[in-house]
Amino acid sequence: MAFPKIAFAALCSVALICTTSFADEAKKEAGPKDIVDTAVSAGSFKTLVAAVTEADLVETLKSKGPFTVFAPTDDAFAALPEGTVATLLKPENKEKLIKILTYHVVPGKVMAKDAMKLKEAKTVEGSTIDIQVKDGSVMIDEAKVIKADIVTSNGVIHVIDKVIMP
Repeated sequence: MAFPKIAFAALCSVALICTTSFADEAKKEAGPKDIVDTAVSAGSFKTLVAAVTEADLVETLKSKGPFTVFAPTDDAFAALPEGTVATLLKPENKEKLIKILTYHVVPGKVMAKDAMKLKEAKTVEGSTIDIQVKDGSVMIDEAKVIKADIVTSNGVIHVIDKVIMP
């Protein structure tokens, strides 16, 4: 009688190990989401995602990259003067919107520990953003990094508390 219990326990152990291994493999295959999908699933970047969509930058930010995105939250966009976002989302302001959005993107994958060593970085827009550590916080121009190093499949996102302007 002891043999079947041992055999059953061994079989269960093997099944558990196999199931865990397959689950781990599925996670590895899925990997992290790209920049756009990460922003969408976070839920606090609805305005940024709408702006990226309106500017036809979704495919770019879903491409291989890598990119470093300084992503303003919905609250950061809400802090802009009333009507600013609505005006920027109009088709006639698409070029200005693209300029602002690409000012928030740096080519390459710049993690926070590396950004803290820099004084500036050239953006996709073509201008340079200032980087400094002030009172223990990393500042990008006048925006404070409130969450750093959100790794995506095609780069990294650093959440900022203000919309920065070129």
